[in-house]
Amino acid sequence: MTASIFALVVSTLYIILTSLIAYWARKYVKYYTQRPFLRDLFLEGIATAELCGACFELIIIADNWGVSMYAIYLFVLTVWWSLNWEDATACPYTHLEDLVESKKSLREAFLLIWAELVGGLVVFRYIQVLWALEIVPTHKNRAFEDCTTDLQVPVIIGAFVECIATCICRIVSRGLGELNPKFSNIIDSFVGTTLVVAAFNYSGGYFNPALATALKYGCLGTSVIEHVIVYWVGACAGSIASIRIYQHPIIQDFVKKQKAKAH
Repeated sequence: MTASIFALVVSTLYIILTSLIAYWARKYVKYYTQRPFLRDLFLEGIATAELCGACFELIIIADNWGVSMYAIYLFVLTVWWSLNWEDATACPYTHLEDLVESKKSLREAFLLIWAELVGGLVVFRYIQVLWALEIVPTHKNRAFEDCTTDLQVPVIIGAFVECIATCICRIVSRGLGELNPKFSNIIDSFVGTTLVVAAFNYSGGYFNPALATALKYGCLGTSVIEHVIVYWVGACAGSIASIRIYQHPIIQDFVKKQKAKAH
């Protein structure tokens, strides 16, 4: 389907609007919320709402302008998020990692994941309002139509794809966080975007249970159990596995050598 430049401009402006709302919401929360953990809950919810709100529009872009345009937008947005979210991750398995590593309690991890799910699920109502305006043809009938799954392979393969890609993403992020090279956020964003594009025609390339649930839970073509297996079990298994794999002597030796070169 060929879409007009104006339609792309409108989608871009919707993404910018969503990012600006989230930007000022963060400012508001930081200024008025004094309790650290309550502030973290709000910031996780806002970050997830921003992520999911932008990705709803990225679906429109992918459908009408292709995966390459989608990848460009996703890369730029990922860099933006890395510069603005601070400690918020908008991703449930990061809190599971902290739980496994005894950095957070079960209660803290559960509440942070709950806040992310709330943010991700609530933002669709906001997106529906924008789409219902139908300013451009690419939004016509999108506000209330039935969604369809992005899973194009058997469930086990989809879970394997989400698992492996998530594991790679987390290992790279851990390494960049420890080495802190110049332009680390750009490198991390590039790796993440590349993996998303690679998995796009298999599982959709979500690598984030909250994002997958907000965008695709209950969609035609995938049952609840299948959704959970692919996007929750698969991604979380990859995330937890990355903790052990990152501690492997080969990777640790590589990190030590890079640190030595840096000094």
